[in-house]
Amino acid sequence: MRFGSVPLDQAEGAILAHSEHLPQGRLRKGQVLGPKEIAALREAGIPEVVVARLEPGDVTEDLAAARLAGALVPDPAGQGLMPSAAFTGRVNLNATGPGVVEMDVAAIHALNLIHPAITLATLPPLHRVESGMLVGTVKIITYAVPDSALGSACAAAREAIRIRPVALATAGLLLTEVPGMDDKLIRKGRRAIETRLKALGVSLAECRSVAHDEAAIATALKGLPGEMLLILTGSATSDAHDTAPEGLRQAGGVVERFGMPVDPGNLLFLGHLDERPVIGLPGCARSPALNGADWVLERIACGLRLDGDAISAMGVGGLLKESPVRPQPREPQD
Repeated sequence: MRFGSVPLDQAEGAILAHSEHLPQGRLRKGQVLGPKEIAALREAGIPEVVVARLEPGDVTEDLAAARLAGALVPDPAGQGLMPSAAFTGRVNLNATGPGVVEMDVAAIHALNLIHPAITLATLPPLHRVESGMLVGTVKIITYAVPDSALGSACAAAREAIRIRPVALATAGLLLTEVPGMDDKLIRKGRRAIETRLKALGVSLAECRSVAHDEAAIATALKGLPGEMLLILTGSATSDAHDTAPEGLRQAGGVVERFGMPVDPGNLLFLGHLDERPVIGLPGCARSPALNGADWVLERIACGLRLDGDAISAMGVGGLLKESPVRPQPREPQD
């Protein structure tokens, strides 16, 4: 593509690079200049304009964006993404339902290295999305790009992004109470968890409240319905052998991990009871603010199997905004 300023008698058939204000209105950038547009520019006393002119083998911005989006999302229904129509070299990729974003990070890096005018910007990997949310945007920065570069980009990132849909439909919630605990705090915790589940399209099968006691927790867990089980304790879990983890063990379950390198959210524990995942939620889950438990809950709800290595890897990027319900802030207050 050739780009630069040309006199009007050489501008016909080229793409106007910058908008021009004329007495009869604005001539927008991106307009292909025909005889009518050239005449209007000449009448306005504009002797030359900055244009882009395609060369053999160039693909215009909208066609290029549409082709790249088609390579990224050849199966919209299967990938859970809906590409928009191309406009000004852009195609948006929107989620068609709730889930988490899965992507081939190396392939997307490779795409973005091929030509500086061929770009894809996305949400972070495993980011939770809802229906309609913008997940990625293809943008062709210039008015055209070489077909050879476009072909390489399409090949590099074919099917490189998708939404992993929610796989679990129901959850059971167990709340524990300690003497003197305010009922408002209990209700607040339930509301916060229900809101999280609703955003994922997961139904709360049942919510039970019991004393903060190992035997009571074990009994309640055995009969609690739901494809995954959540425990929000009235007293923070401070060790892998604290009350709630021991209650899970007494119920016949297994504690796989206590603690995570995400703050807020350090005091989470993860296990299973038979085939059902069990998440011991940290106290910060009573707040709607993002915390480490959100990452674990979202991924498990979408059918991802988390182990200690996966949780350990959450530390990079795991320093989140301070929770407003935290009794002891991580930095001393003046």
